[in-house]
Amino acid sequence: MYHRMLVPLDGSELAERVCVYAKELAGRLDLDAVLLHVGNPSTHGIVPMELAYIDHMAEIVKKQVRDVQKATDGEKSKPVKVTGELAVGYSAEEILRFADQNGIDLILLASHGRSGLKRWTLGSVADKVMRATKIPVWLIKAGTPQETPYDKWPKRTLIVPLDGSELAESVLPHVETLAKQRGTEPVEVVLLRVSEIMTIPTYYSPDMSSVSLNWGNLMQQETIRRKEKAKEYLSEVEKRLKKSGIAVKSMVIEGKANDEVVDFANKQQFSMIIMATHGRSGLSRLVYGSVAANIIHGVNRPIFMIKPQQQK
Repeated sequence: MYHRMLVPLDGSELAERVCVYAKELAGRLDLDAVLLHVGNPSTHGIVPMELAYIDHMAEIVKKQVRDVQKATDGEKSKPVKVTGELAVGYSAEEILRFADQNGIDLILLASHGRSGLKRWTLGSVADKVMRATKIPVWLIKAGTPQETPYDKWPKRTLIVPLDGSELAESVLPHVETLAKQRGTEPVEVVLLRVSEIMTIPTYYSPDMSSVSLNWGNLMQQETIRRKEKAKEYLSEVEKRLKKSGIAVKSMVIEGKANDEVVDFANKQQFSMIIMATHGRSGLSRLVYGSVAANIIHGVNRPIFMIKPQQQK
């Protein structure tokens, strides 16, 4: 599914931590990797120190990728290219330009770098990248623990929020690919759906004595019905993934997606959240709306986001 990965580096410790993930992905999926450093246009070019930095990082990752391939089954692996590239300009624009023009199909991005910004993204850089790119983005935020070395790779759990829409389900092929990385211990996928608790409409007044409907019972019945439908839906998705040999379980929780996804995730031992940025239940705002903001701020694990293209 993936062939060439882009790893923007800005010289910060956090950005370089992304290389831990990059070498594992490249080594296990035989994925070419490009490390990109964007120089400041005010320096009127790329200074020798920046050239030396990106070349040095590429050599380190290249060796680490070979080690991962050997450890995970070198006979089945193919040669992987790891290169360093330099650009001069504004970071977001250069990242997007390079990705569009060089066959990139995965971007591995730190949530903030040397700027030290405490926002949920790289500040304006990652915000622009996430808004503009159609390429899947693997986001590593500050505070995310480093993955253990490949020879001690732990059992992993991937949490996949779904809302019942085809757009949300477009994340499933990515789930299969990431769950089947060569050489990993068994991976468990947790399909998660939040079922909203129905409440009495705000326009309803107890003074409306002429209304014979018992709103409380009606809302309770509708809540139960929706939860059962959600269980049926996840059961069907679960069956499809199990046919691919993936360990899967599903969970339906009641409440509001804004809060419940984060609350659920923080009670689990898991490795990553994988989610689409569109869906039926308002998830077209997922990346920049309250749901994603809560996830980004509230979960210290990698977040894999794809932007499915809605059919017209």
